[in-house]
Amino acid sequence: MIMKKFAICVLLALTASWVGAAEGEWLTDFPKAQAQAKTENKMVFLDFTGSDWCPPCKALHKNVLTSKEFLEFAKDNLVLVELDFPRRKKLSAELQKTNRALSEKFNVEAFPTLIVLDSKGKELSKEAGYGGESAKEFVGKLEKLKKK
Repeated sequence: MIMKKFAICVLLALTASWVGAAEGEWLTDFPKAQAQAKTENKMVFLDFTGSDWCPPCKALHKNVLTSKEFLEFAKDNLVLVELDFPRRKKLSAELQKTNRALSEKFNVEAFPTLIVLDSKGKELSKEAGYGGESAKEFVGKLEKLKKK
Protein backbone atom coordinates (compact mmCIF):
# COMPACT_ATOMS: atom_id res chain seq x y z
CA MET A 1 0.00 0.00 0.00
CA ILE A 2 2.82 2.41 0.88
CA MET A 3 4.60 1.65 -2.42
CA LYS A 4 1.39 2.28 -4.33
CA LYS A 5 0.95 5.69 -2.64
CA PHE A 6 4.61 6.50 -3.30
CA ALA A 7 4.26 5.58 -6.97
CA ILE A 8 1.17 7.78 -7.31
CA CYS A 9 2.99 10.71 -5.68
CA VAL A 10 5.97 10.29 -8.02
CA LEU A 11 3.64 10.12 -11.03
CA LEU A 12 1.80 13.28 -9.94
CA ALA A 13 5.08 15.14 -9.38
CA LEU A 14 6.34 14.17 -12.83
CA THR A 15 3.07 15.20 -14.44
CA ALA A 16 3.21 18.58 -12.71
CA SER A 17 6.78 19.16 -13.90
CA TRP A 18 5.87 18.23 -17.49
CA VAL A 19 2.92 20.63 -17.42
CA GLY A 20 5.15 23.40 -16.03
CA ALA A 21 7.73 22.80 -18.76
CA ALA A 22 5.06 22.79 -21.45
CA GLU A 23 3.74 26.16 -20.28
CA GLY A 24 7.15 27.77 -19.90
CA GLU A 25 8.74 28.88 -16.68
CA TRP A 26 7.04 32.07 -15.52
CA LEU A 27 8.68 33.93 -12.65
CA THR A 28 7.02 36.44 -10.35
CA ASP A 29 10.29 37.77 -8.88
CA PHE A 30 11.46 40.64 -11.10
CA PRO A 31 14.96 41.09 -9.58
CA LYS A 32 15.57 37.33 -9.93
CA ALA A 33 14.40 37.51 -13.56
CA GLN A 34 16.73 40.43 -14.28
CA ALA A 35 19.69 38.58 -12.76
CA GLN A 36 18.86 35.45 -14.76
CA ALA A 37 18.52 37.48 -17.99
CA LYS A 38 21.91 39.09 -17.42
CA THR A 39 23.59 35.76 -16.67
CA GLU A 40 21.98 33.98 -19.64
CA ASN A 41 22.07 37.02 -21.99
CA LYS A 42 18.31 36.86 -22.57
CA MET A 43 15.58 39.47 -22.85
CA VAL A 44 13.07 39.91 -20.01
CA PHE A 45 9.43 39.53 -21.07
CA LEU A 46 7.02 41.19 -18.62
CA ASP A 47 3.34 40.27 -18.86
CA PHE A 48 1.14 42.62 -16.84
CA THR A 49 -2.12 40.69 -16.80
CA GLY A 50 -5.52 40.32 -15.20
CA SER A 51 -5.37 36.55 -15.64
CA ASP A 52 -8.79 35.66 -14.25
CA TRP A 53 -10.96 38.54 -15.51
CA CYS A 54 -9.41 40.30 -18.54
CA PRO A 55 -10.70 38.88 -21.88
CA PRO A 56 -7.75 40.14 -23.99
CA CYS A 57 -5.32 38.74 -21.38
CA LYS A 58 -7.02 35.36 -21.54
CA ALA A 59 -6.97 35.40 -25.36
CA LEU A 60 -3.26 36.33 -25.41
CA HIS A 61 -2.48 33.52 -23.00
CA LYS A 62 -4.49 30.98 -24.99
CA ASN A 63 -3.42 32.03 -28.50
CA VAL A 64 0.19 33.08 -27.97
CA LEU A 65 1.79 32.58 -24.57
CA THR A 66 1.07 28.84 -24.38
CA SER A 67 1.73 28.17 -28.08
CA LYS A 68 4.54 25.92 -29.26
CA GLU A 69 6.07 28.76 -31.33
CA PHE A 70 6.21 31.18 -28.41
CA LEU A 71 7.49 28.63 -25.90
CA GLU A 72 10.25 27.45 -28.24
CA PHE A 73 11.39 31.04 -28.79
CA ALA A 74 11.11 31.85 -25.09
CA LYS A 75 13.19 28.87 -24.01
CA ASP A 76 16.34 30.27 -25.65
CA ASN A 77 15.64 34.01 -25.68
CA LEU A 78 13.39 35.17 -22.84
CA VAL A 79 13.07 35.19 -19.10
CA LEU A 80 9.30 35.22 -18.56
CA VAL A 81 7.76 37.30 -15.77
CA GLU A 82 4.05 37.33 -14.92
CA LEU A 83 2.81 40.37 -13.04
CA ASP A 84 -0.75 39.42 -12.24
CA PHE A 85 -3.65 41.57 -11.02
CA PRO A 86 -6.40 38.97 -10.50
CA ARG A 87 -9.80 39.62 -9.01
CA ARG A 88 -10.68 36.13 -7.77
CA LYS A 89 -7.32 34.40 -7.40
CA LYS A 90 -5.50 35.30 -4.19
CA LEU A 91 -1.95 36.63 -4.25
CA SER A 92 0.16 37.29 -1.18
CA ALA A 93 0.08 40.87 0.10
CA GLU A 94 3.80 41.15 -0.66
CA LEU A 95 3.35 40.03 -4.29
CA GLN A 96 0.40 42.42 -4.74
CA LYS A 97 2.53 45.28 -3.43
CA THR A 98 5.47 44.36 -5.67
CA ASN A 99 3.27 44.05 -8.76
CA ARG A 100 1.64 47.44 -8.05
CA ALA A 101 5.06 49.07 -7.64
CA LEU A 102 6.26 47.59 -10.94
CA SER A 103 3.09 48.69 -12.74
CA GLU A 104 3.78 52.24 -11.50
CA LYS A 105 7.47 52.04 -12.45
CA PHE A 106 6.60 50.97 -16.01
CA ASN A 107 3.55 53.27 -16.21
CA VAL A 108 1.10 50.45 -16.97
CA GLU A 109 -2.37 51.82 -17.75
CA ALA A 110 -4.13 48.82 -19.35
CA PHE A 111 -4.15 45.03 -19.39
CA PRO A 112 -2.48 43.22 -20.90
CA THR A 113 0.67 45.31 -21.14
CA LEU A 114 3.73 43.54 -22.48
CA ILE A 115 7.18 44.98 -21.91
CA VAL A 116 10.42 43.58 -23.25
CA LEU A 117 13.73 44.57 -21.67
CA ASP A 118 17.20 43.73 -22.85
CA SER A 119 19.53 41.74 -20.59
CA LYS A 120 20.78 45.00 -19.04
CA GLY A 121 17.25 46.21 -18.19
CA LYS A 122 16.79 48.72 -21.05
CA GLU A 123 13.21 48.87 -22.34
CA LEU A 124 13.04 47.62 -25.94
CA SER A 125 9.27 47.47 -26.36
CA LYS A 126 6.03 48.29 -24.59
CA GLU A 127 2.67 47.27 -25.98
CA ALA A 128 -0.75 47.57 -24.35
CA GLY A 129 -3.62 45.34 -25.42
CA TYR A 130 -3.81 42.29 -27.63
CA GLY A 131 -4.97 42.68 -31.20
CA GLY A 132 -5.42 39.00 -31.94
CA GLU A 133 -2.14 38.37 -33.76
CA SER A 134 -1.05 34.79 -34.20
CA ALA A 135 1.78 33.24 -32.23
CA LYS A 136 3.92 33.29 -35.39
CA GLU A 137 3.36 37.05 -35.88
CA PHE A 138 4.01 37.68 -32.19
CA VAL A 139 7.28 35.73 -32.21
CA GLY A 140 8.29 37.57 -35.39
CA LYS A 141 8.07 40.87 -33.49
CA LEU A 142 10.18 39.44 -30.66
CA GLU A 143 12.80 38.19 -33.13
CA LYS A 144 13.13 41.73 -34.51
CA LEU A 145 13.65 43.08 -30.98
CA LYS A 146 16.34 40.50 -30.35
CA LYS A 147 18.29 41.75 -33.36
CA LYS A 148 18.34 45.36 -32.05
